Amino acid sequence: MSYRLLFRESGTSVLAWALVAVGARMPVAMAPLALVFLVRERPGGYTLGAVLAAGYVVGEIVGAPLLGTRLRAERARPQLAAGLAVGACGFGALGVLHGAPPLLLGVFAFVAGAAPGAAPGGLRALLTALAPQRAVQQAMSFESMLTFGVWALAPAATAWLALSVAPWVPLLLACGLMALSVPGLWLLPPGWAAAGGAGERRPGVRVLMRAWPVYVTGAASLSLLAMAELILPALLEQRGFGVGLAGPLLAGFSVGSAVGAFVYGLRSWPGRLPTQGLVLVLGVSGCVAGVALVPWAGVVAVGLVVAGVLQAGAMLTRNLMLREVLPPGALAAGYSVMYAAVGAGYAGSGSLAGVLLRVVSPGGAVLSGVGVTVVLGVVGFWGERRVRVGAPRGGGGGRVRRRGGWSRSSPRP
Repeated sequence: MSYRLLFRESGTSVLAWALVAVGARMPVAMAPLALVFLVRERPGGYTLGAVLAAGYVVGEIVGAPLLGTRLRAERARPQLAAGLAVGACGFGALGVLHGAPPLLLGVFAFVAGAAPGAAPGGLRALLTALAPQRAVQQAMSFESMLTFGVWALAPAATAWLALSVAPWVPLLLACGLMALSVPGLWLLPPGWAAAGGAGERRPGVRVLMRAWPVYVTGAASLSLLAMAELILPALLEQRGFGVGLAGPLLAGFSVGSAVGAFVYGLRSWPGRLPTQGLVLVLGVSGCVAGVALVPWAGVVAVGLVVAGVLQAGAMLTRNLMLREVLPPGALAAGYSVMYAAVGAGYAGSGSLAGVLLRVVSPGGAVLSGVGVTVVLGVVGFWGERRVRVGAPRGGGGGRVRRRGGWSRSSPRP
């Protein structure tokens, strides 16, 4: 299935969704680095910046499941708008009151991260409601390409604005972008129940936790890449390369991820989604292990690009697997819980990286992360093979279990 069906049947709506998504997600990608630049000239500025960035991430981790599980499909738009508006106020307060005491800045950072916590899951649910059922895989691939593009652009834009204009300007830009995404929501459907034809009660914790293996595998795959990113400067310095090489190498990873998302959406791939996910996670682990073991800059560059290609596919299989495990009314909440799980994995890997670098070499720290990821990937695969798949989606695209394995009841999304 090509991308033509997606844009032919819902082209203008998908483009409107893309504008809203960029406005909502660019501030998220800018926030950690922007917070570091905001306070770096204060005494102990880098430490304070790291604490503020951690407070922002904690806000995301708390807000995503807390608010995402409370989304109601029939009134998703005002709920999403309220969260994005409050998040914009948090960013605006950080920019305008940049000289405030650290504790107050920490509160603003937490609010900026927590308030729009339901937006990633809600926007993904809106996108899949807009897309034809047979083009859901392409819609998710398009979302991933857009996300990786935003994450590639945001650090460069943040650094340039902070250094060339003023340290608080990136946060005001983040405020403006998130605020503009609020009226943009009225260009989209009011919710996914209208497109899906049924409203459902808020999903319970037991329903959402049915997908625990998907959350585990998703968090494991991104936490490994987070550890590689955080340790990469120390690894380059240990091998005698310039630390500044880390920027282009990570940009290569982002480009590889965008390419991987595009390629994954071009066709249906063999094997069940759990098998695809495990193979891709093991592939990412192998690439990162190569980065840790081979002391050549060219190998590090190629390893990160290939890891980005495989990483995009791994995350897409997780999102598609959620559609098979959870009922339609629980998808937005499930996406939000996944977002929180990935954020927790990133934060946990950052803490683990800091501890490991005190006792082992940078390469050894990366290999330790690879080992943890492989174990979690296998646990997630074992759990996914035993999870009960939800009812097929209306309009086709579900998969039914038949004797001897899995088969498609219609083209897989």
